[in-house]
Amino acid sequence: MAGRDEEYERKRQQIIDGALAVFSKKGFDRATNQEIARAAGIASPGLIYHYFDSKTDLLRQVMSSRAPLLQSIMRDEALFDMPPREGLTRIGAAFLDALSNADNLQLFRVTLGESLRNPNMTGAWHRTSSLPVKRGLIRYLEAKMEAGELRRANPLAVIDCFLGSFVLYVLSGELFGPSDAQRLEPDVMLAEAVEILLQGLEAA
Repeated sequence: MAGRDEEYERKRQQIIDGALAVFSKKGFDRATNQEIARAAGIASPGLIYHYFDSKTDLLRQVMSSRAPLLQSIMRDEALFDMPPREGLTRIGAAFLDALSNADNLQLFRVTLGESLRNPNMTGAWHRTSSLPVKRGLIRYLEAKMEAGELRRANPLAVIDCFLGSFVLYVLSGELFGPSDAQRLEPDVMLAEAVEILLQGLEAA
């Protein structure tokens, strides 16, 4: 039984990996089950529905498979011992790296486009990706506020201002391209975002 379960999970992960590659290259609408099956190394496109309810369900699972890459930083208890500048820099760097990853960025585009047509996808993205990260960051900010290292502020507003700046940075790079003369280098963007946030939040 254990061997069968392991084989099931292995095949399921193959399909998720194949779907990520195809969705990233072709987008959700133009990706076909035949292409996903070929990328996953499975014999028949019909086997996809043995593991997933639908193509939309498969996209949800692809999203879930990428979420731990970012969430892991928020599960590191050592983070809570770091002063705000160090902790926020580490969080911001992880978020920026995750967004800048080519596969993640393409998946973000695919998910954004599908969410505009399918409201259920927005909820799935929120549950699997943004909500766990926000919860972890709220814990960090509240701990620092409680310790007097940061002044009191609405944690959700702080998160949207901080992480939102990185989303805008990455998407503007996609829109205007790397040749934009006004574009900051990622390390400069990170340092400035942390500095601006701390100027408003550091306790006197």
